[in-house]
Amino acid sequence: MQKIETILTPALFPFRTMNDTHICVVNDILRATTSICTAISNGAKAIIPVRTIEQAKEYKDKGYLVAGERIEKTFPFADWGNSALEFTKERVCGNEIVHSTTNGTVAISIAREGNPQEIVIGAFCNLSCLSDYLVAKGKDVQIFCSGWKNTPALEDTVFAGALAEKLLQSGKFENKNDSTNLALALWREAKSDLRAYMEKASHIHRLRKYHMDDVFDYTFQIDTCNVVPKLEQNKIVGVVQ
Repeated sequence: MQKIETILTPALFPFRTMNDTHICVVNDILRATTSICTAISNGAKAIIPVRTIEQAKEYKDKGYLVAGERIEKTFPFADWGNSALEFTKERVCGNEIVHSTTNGTVAISIAREGNPQEIVIGAFCNLSCLSDYLVAKGKDVQIFCSGWKNTPALEDTVFAGALAEKLLQSGKFENKNDSTNLALALWREAKSDLRAYMEKASHIHRLRKYHMDDVFDYTFQIDTCNVVPKLEQNKIVGVVQ
């Protein structure tokens, strides 16, 4: 039986139990990983996640398209921000896009420290194809929630529960991890009306304050993207379409 481990925030990453033989699933539902899945689904050649604005600027100076934000604000030289609705087919198809965000791309960088066999990207929009991919791989799964500034984010934790439930339903996984139990409990409370439940999330209200609420309905739809984005060296590419 394969194991599931959930890490609720980057601050807890040093206390992980999995190293070397697992697959790490990074999620930042509002908004980075939803945007990455959407970009790959819309034909982006690759997403290049970078941790700092300075790194993003170096790529911009080389002629790359750059997307991203810091604390709900698109930085001045970016071509667009971090909403999945901005990663349109017209903008992204065939392009390599540099992406830097407050939480999500930082978590992708941190995930490397656990030496996983693979780092893949998860969101509600690719939930089923992601779970199918993980079941087929037959490796332990570490679900790494980006959170908000090292604190838990409800939307990320609920997603972790949704993914864990699907993995457990396959009969090939077991769970002895209380962070996963917490995530499962929240998902089972939320899943009958996910969009309404997400009104409890503080980040919903934070983004709404900045008039960035147009993406909420899309974000909490399940299985709109049939793709599993995977980090290969420094680029995220699609492995299932």
